[in-house]
Amino acid sequence: MRPAHSPHGLPPWRRAVLKVGSSLLAADGAGLSTRYALGIAEFIAAAHRAGREIVLVSSGAVAAGRALVRSQPETAHGLAARQALAAIGQTSVVALWQRFFDRPVAQVLLTHDDLRNRRRYLNARATLRELLGLGALPVVNENDTVAVDELKLGDNDNLAAIVAALVDADVLMIATDIDGLFTANPRTHSDAVPVEDVPVITPAVIAMAGGAGSTVGTGGMATKVEAAGKAAAAGIPTLLFNGTRADVLRDLSVDRLCGTRFRAEGGRLHARKYWLRHTPGNGGRICVDAGAVRALHGAGASLLPSGVVAVDGDFARGDVADIVDAEGRTIARGLCQYGAVEIRRVAGRKSREIEALLGYSYGETIVHRDDLVVLEGAVSA
Repeated sequence: MRPAHSPHGLPPWRRAVLKVGSSLLAADGAGLSTRYALGIAEFIAAAHRAGREIVLVSSGAVAAGRALVRSQPETAHGLAARQALAAIGQTSVVALWQRFFDRPVAQVLLTHDDLRNRRRYLNARATLRELLGLGALPVVNENDTVAVDELKLGDNDNLAAIVAALVDADVLMIATDIDGLFTANPRTHSDAVPVEDVPVITPAVIAMAGGAGSTVGTGGMATKVEAAGKAAAAGIPTLLFNGTRADVLRDLSVDRLCGTRFRAEGGRLHARKYWLRHTPGNGGRICVDAGAVRALHGAGASLLPSGVVAVDGDFARGDVADIVDAEGRTIARGLCQYGAVEIRRVAGRKSREIEALLGYSYGETIVHRDDLVVLEGAVSA
């Protein structure tokens, strides 16, 4: 049977976050299954062969744990019970994915609090980027065994959108068990019409989404639309498609989507730079020399310790600080890889000396170019 949505081209992408829900991994509530996971793994492998990167956000831990503990009542949904089941099932989720790949599969457990805290945000991003650099497949899930507020409707859909922004993904892909967004729930409305392109998420679009879907997962179409909205705000488009269909996954491997595309609100870089430009700071300032000014403005470089002259204020790793020239003019703003005390200790020194001076290293840059915005008009060309 042909998918309800017609094939259409994908935006160009090199790095994607792919979210796979419990409905695809634990079909019929009987524990983890390769029934649909195999097709998804073949798509991931094809992406890897094409030189692309995938970060997988995978559900299924609670369902896997429930299948392994037969004494657990099927109706037990209390927080403590679900946390225990998640702890039991996490290893099964990673093992499921590892069986499909020769490359290493890495488990990364996060909570929303990890991503709200700027220092932990930077640590999580650095870890994920390093895993991709090593050729591993990161498998991300919420740290359900310690989360309190996160085990609720739509957790992994929204987590996937946050992870997409975290790793600067070109696209967010959400694999579900229906063909995409419809004007109404196609399971209960025979006259539902497929929606193939969503330029902007409006109240009318939100109204099209129904409530929770399967009894296995925690999210429904509403949370997928919500996640698409978060990704769009970060400049990342979202693709919603049926991960149970081998033909849809084969089309996806050749950059054709049978599903719904949610467009981004401007470019990814624009969204990030806008946030850096306008997010409140704490008064911290990093004074840099003329060479650093030229490198930041003319070459789009990162800020290195060798260009730092002085540091004003008290701020921590992950805070936003103003970067000023010798006259005190703010020329840029950025997320700091080191706190004020640390930057004072390495100011004027070479990047390779950081670890010797501090006893540890978060990297060679004080502010990475991806975390920095040059203020227009602050520096002459």
